[in-house]
Amino acid sequence: MGEDRHIASWLSHPNAALVARVVLGCVFIYASLDKIRHPDLFAEAVYNYQLLPEVAVNLVAICLPWLELLSGSLLVLGLWVQGSILILSGLMVVFIGALGINLARGLDIHCGCFITQSTDPITILTLFRDSLFLLLAFYLFWLYQIRRVQVRFSLSRVFRRNNSKQLSSTQ
Repeated sequence: MGEDRHIASWLSHPNAALVARVVLGCVFIYASLDKIRHPDLFAEAVYNYQLLPEVAVNLVAICLPWLELLSGSLLVLGLWVQGSILILSGLMVVFIGALGINLARGLDIHCGCFITQSTDPITILTLFRDSLFLLLAFYLFWLYQIRRVQVRFSLSRVFRRNNSKQLSSTQ
């Protein structure tokens, strides 16, 4: 019984939240970099999933990596954490759905998740990996929205502190 309480207190500790936040943010930052450098190859990967109309492929291939980079960066910096978690969770649900559909179809395509020039086909392990990232996002949601754990090492706290100093000096 005491050990359960110890695990629960460790899981809801602000330092655990910080580590999870930085890990998930860095995963998305890393995932975005090659896609931003090679939008043509990423567009090909998106097209190969055969889920979007052709006219949407290029728009997704250009915008999605920047959304990943922005959301991941905000998460690492501790700015708009809840919004970033929501966006990244939504992306993960879409990614898992796309992977699952194409695994069920039996299409021999590469993920395009981290390296656009990869020749490794998607597998059940790809689906499992993305599910772990979604689980990490849900964990962060639980910590920040339900448990109300304080966001550690956040630039938003610095901005709030500077704003409150400015407001008090003008009065």
